Amino acid sequence: MTGALVAEHLAAQDHEVCIIDRQRPGFGSTAASTSMLMWEIDRSLGDLTAMYGFERAANIYRRSFAAVSGLAELVNTRRLACGLRHRRSLYLAAGEIGARELQAEHDLRVRAGLPGEYLDHLTLLEQFGLYREAAIHSIGSADADPLLLCQALLDAAVGYGAVIYDANAENYDNSGQGVVVELDNGHVIEAGQVVLATGYVMPDFVTSDLHKLSSSWAIATPPQSPAALWRDGALIWEASENYCYARTTRDGRIIIGGEDDDRVTEPEERDRLMPAKADALLHRLNGLWSHVDPVAEFVWSGTFGTTTDGLPLIGRVPGHPRIHAAYGYGGNGITYSYLASRMIAASIAGNNQPWFDDFAIDRDAPKVAA
Repeated sequence: MTGALVAEHLAAQDHEVCIIDRQRPGFGSTAASTSMLMWEIDRSLGDLTAMYGFERAANIYRRSFAAVSGLAELVNTRRLACGLRHRRSLYLAAGEIGARELQAEHDLRVRAGLPGEYLDHLTLLEQFGLYREAAIHSIGSADADPLLLCQALLDAAVGYGAVIYDANAENYDNSGQGVVVELDNGHVIEAGQVVLATGYVMPDFVTSDLHKLSSSWAIATPPQSPAALWRDGALIWEASENYCYARTTRDGRIIIGGEDDDRVTEPEERDRLMPAKADALLHRLNGLWSHVDPVAEFVWSGTFGTTTDGLPLIGRVPGHPRIHAAYGYGGNGITYSYLASRMIAASIAGNNQPWFDDFAIDRDAPKVAA
């Protein structure tokens, strides 16, 4: 998804673009995405304010909000067939985050000019049938089919002249006037600029003290009757550290994911845990929404990158001025990937902005520990 968004945008700007993918396009981490296109990020505005101060944190949140709007506009303008639907979100009290903490978060969002309304326990129960202490109900999010969106973006990029190579990039040499990329099939590509959209697999020369790996699991129920789904198909996520997230699909399924574990990153071990993780997610679904028969028709898992501050790693790779990184980590990978495509295109055009430093690979670690 990240590479597709970058490629489409650069190709639309008349750059000569080639895409190198060692897998079938879209069948890496993208295929495992639950594709909740949210502007609310893994770290609350309150957490980010404690780390970086209110003004910087508020600007980051506003950039994220604009990124979801921009992505939706791109889908509509380009007529990308991916089933995108505009959605509201429900940020639920959970764990150590109760009504008081959510009210404080809502107050910060109001101060930042962000949309949303605070729902107390009774209002949440009456309007949505959810039994939680409180919630923040917001506009501005969306959902989509991630694989269709990725393929539609790649089709658009090819329509602008981009080419796709089935190969694996094994080495990068930028000692000359460009970057020479050596492929596993013996060929080389010489480029003026290179964008790394390699998910959680980083080349050795890309390092960050903020980065770590984690795994997540998800299930999908069989199609439900409309009466068995919550109001408006809002995107649901919890305010706790070990949160779960849920959405509905066009055919009436419920997708719920979570149970993240940063101790498990190898595919074999991750996949062995799927039955136990599916049971845990079904239990959480039953506690969240008891109107559905908790059955998992599909179960899947994926490994992804996270950062200690919940923000992506975007920008020029330190020491490699012609190589750019686009790592849209955490639960907002697609939102961050859209943001990365615009930032990197601006950087290549020489239009760097001061706020790009908020997402830089070598940015300082936050003041507050994770």
